[in-house]
Amino acid sequence: MSLLKILFRSGITVFGISLLTACAATTGSGIPDRIIAERGGFIPEGIEYDIANNRFLTGSLADGTIYEITNSGQVIPAISNPDLVASVGIEVDEERNRLLVANSQSFGAPGPGAAMLGVYDLSSGEQLAMVDLAAVVENPSADASYFANDVTVSSAGTMFVTDTSLAVIYSVNQYYEASVLVDFGSDSGLYLNGIEYHQAGYLIAVSSAGGELIKIPLNSPNRWSLVDLDYPAAGGDGLVWAADGGLVSTSNNRSAVMKYHSDDHWNSARLSGMASFEGQGTTAAVVGDELFVVQPHFADAEPPEILRAQF
Repeated sequence: MSLLKILFRSGITVFGISLLTACAATTGSGIPDRIIAERGGFIPEGIEYDIANNRFLTGSLADGTIYEITNSGQVIPAISNPDLVASVGIEVDEERNRLLVANSQSFGAPGPGAAMLGVYDLSSGEQLAMVDLAAVVENPSADASYFANDVTVSSAGTMFVTDTSLAVIYSVNQYYEASVLVDFGSDSGLYLNGIEYHQAGYLIAVSSAGGELIKIPLNSPNRWSLVDLDYPAAGGDGLVWAADGGLVSTSNNRSAVMKYHSDDHWNSARLSGMASFEGQGTTAAVVGDELFVVQPHFADAEPPEILRAQF
């Protein structure tokens, strides 16, 4: 067992971060440090916190349903819709009372896959739109495949979705009209995963293959650049902005969360914290100044868990 994991099990802070696993302990928000879902099998790859309704929401790779996970571990369907096949990354758009869902096909499913964006009323669960993103790709190759992975939204309400298989980012405007914002090319070696919007007018995406962070200026998306990192975001899956302005990447192959800060508008960034935990995590949700990581259990039917990471 690594030293990091020994320290983690003891609840000791590591590089400024502590992941706690005591079921009974709670945070200042009243959320337990560890939530174990009452059942498994639904594979929640994405997680968000709905501030207006004080609840965790997760997607489901297994059945597409959006679930609420209560503090006691109850798994309650929040949005059920036949158009949702495999809900991957999700984003709460508080300003417009919407939930945005990257809708794909389950891993390993036959065929070319899918890339769709589902938009739902956060209060009622009513479907506002289901946008076929793959349909806007011009002249796709005969063997083109699609996988909508994560979604973010700008201050103006424009939505952006990563496609891992095709290595593109889609843009969807307020009228739910889609276009390809930037095509990185199949030979780029980039395996797009999490994405976040910065109010300065650019996107940050992560490539899980090589651990790159990518900066995409919205006024000139083809002039994207790699963020100069002092430590790669290896296995980078979900991205989320922390309350202190740091960018948190959850690694899906290192059982770790990594936090970065930048002093030059994300042209470069330095690792400011890291912590490990048992099992595989994919994405994280921010609740005030706290952060919670979801463990989906891809390979088995064990109940998923939500763990707190304290920076």
